[in-house]
Amino acid sequence: MAIAGATPTVRFALISEGVYSWPLYVAQAHDLFAREGVAVDVTITGSSTQQLAKLTSGEYDIGMQQSDHVVRGVERGSDLFIIMAHALAPELTLVAAPEIKTVDDLRGRDIAVDGARTGYALLLRKLLADKGLADGAYTFKEIGGSQERFDSLKSGATVASLLNPPFDRNLQAAGFRSLGTTARYFPTYPGSIAAARRSWAVRNEQALLAYIRAFLAAYAWLQDQANKEAAIKLLPARLNIDRATASEAYDQIAAQPLPEIKTAGLRQVIAVVWASEGKQGPQEEPEKYMDLSYLNQVLSAR
Repeated sequence: MAIAGATPTVRFALISEGVYSWPLYVAQAHDLFAREGVAVDVTITGSSTQQLAKLTSGEYDIGMQQSDHVVRGVERGSDLFIIMAHALAPELTLVAAPEIKTVDDLRGRDIAVDGARTGYALLLRKLLADKGLADGAYTFKEIGGSQERFDSLKSGATVASLLNPPFDRNLQAAGFRSLGTTARYFPTYPGSIAAARRSWAVRNEQALLAYIRAFLAAYAWLQDQANKEAAIKLLPARLNIDRATASEAYDQIAAQPLPEIKTAGLRQVIAVVWASEGKQGPQEEPEKYMDLSYLNQVLSAR
């Protein structure tokens, strides 16, 4: 229990870093969490399965991950819920080794994923099936986050993976191929979300609201064109990314509204989970996994 008068701490977890974690860098660089009266302790887990387990058990308070993790966790008995969208859906690239010219060339090969049945691996499995590669025609190797999968492809341990910027572009610059992007194959699929346990949110409402306020302030700062150069300068210390790539990524973020998690998008996620888990019976409603009342409370007060 927090000591009266003490600054509450939110234990925040994310699987790996990337352009989508830019608002976090802004909030840290400009002390936006402290300004809202909350401390945020950040852990990079490197594993979606580990993050889900520790978020469910209470080792982390808020986690940034894909929404299918929440759907799966709730179906297994957790009280997780989606607080809000945390990032725009990234345009992940299916990057392949130079000798892989088509999706069919992945037959019998090892593909790097974070968790074999979580996150974007579910979409990759669907993409491969749509292209004629059923389960068993290839092998998913659980490697970890973006950096680990990048290293796996670079070393030749695996031959393909879905990767976000700048990892995808760095490999393509080194001669690796693009076999397409998630934006091309799944244009309405949502991006990463913030999730917490309902029981934690009830006990720590003020800390949660402070976190949301700081995140929204960071995103507003990031979208202000007057801050473009300062925003770009935040990335080299966190990501292996050149200025041109950072500038392009910034323009994409600044040109779009605040990320949203919509009912239609979450329904698509639920359908993917049902299919991947072989679940029978009707699919559950999105409200079982999402409660935007905390976000709406902050938005209405602005």
